[in-house]
Amino acid sequence: MAIKNTLMGRISYRVKRNSDSVFLREDFNDIGGYDQVGRILRALVNNGDLIKLGYGLYARTKASSITGNRIPEKNLQNLAVEALKKLKVGTVSTELTKEYNSGLSTQVPTGRLIAVDKRFSRKIGYDGKSISYVNAA
Repeated sequence: MAIKNTLMGRISYRVKRNSDSVFLREDFNDIGGYDQVGRILRALVNNGDLIKLGYGLYARTKASSITGNRIPEKNLQNLAVEALKKLKVGTVSTELTKEYNSGLSTQVPTGRLIAVDKRFSRKIGYDGKSISYVNAA
């Protein structure tokens, strides 16, 4: 139990026990200072426990059943929607998704385009894959 007394142990414990897959740097402000938390999160990324999605955004990882490499727990679209919810940005289905779901189109949406309810330009992605945004209005 001594591991939970260290800053690294407390942040690791919170990451493992939390039901969310996406974490903001601000989620750990009650544990330590900005620089301390940043160093710990960087160490968790280097260990493979987290993956960096963007500025101050991190996602929990799991082992791939195929390769054994560390991959995010959820797909990029779900991670981005969860991150946008934490950043207080509303999301809705894009027109392309609505057309596909209603049967008007046979073009399958990639999931890398998200409609947001307000202006947003922060990059969310990993491993060369990123999300694009379109205004929902």
